[in-house]
Amino acid sequence: MMYIRKLAILLLMGALGCHQTEKNNSVSNDSETAKIRLMDLKGQPIRLENYKGKTVFINFWATWCKPCIEEMPSIEKAQVMMNDKEIVFLLASSESVEEIKSFSINHNYKFKYVHLENGESLNIQALPTTFIINPEGKLVFSEMGSRNWGESENINLIKKIIQQHE
Repeated sequence: MMYIRKLAILLLMGALGCHQTEKNNSVSNDSETAKIRLMDLKGQPIRLENYKGKTVFINFWATWCKPCIEEMPSIEKAQVMMNDKEIVFLLASSESVEEIKSFSINHNYKFKYVHLENGESLNIQALPTTFIINPEGKLVFSEMGSRNWGESENINLIKKIIQQHE
């Protein structure tokens, strides 16, 4: 019975939460970044304040989210294109560490996968969702839905955030 209930909740979340909208929400808020609780896949906490001085790109995703998976090649392309910049790309899922590890083994992406400990408290209403945090630690970009991060328009968006703080 518990298994059926979990499966029903997962399917409902998939139907309601995983969609492809492109809604740009530019924000300036560091209280949101203080709420983010991440762990590496070995169970060690990741403190965003350790990335001060760097731009942090966090993509919130799930293994069952088709738009999330479809977006990943473009995130990888952006990561490669930005490898000479002071930027960190993190892919955060609230699924179990085992599920994230299994996904990473079965997909050939060079991402830093992390476990999101508190997705509910971040008010993430759809997957994928992307946050970009500037070098001062402020959330300056938040968007629900997928995007082609490898397109020049989106690369320029990231570069603009980086350059505003160089």
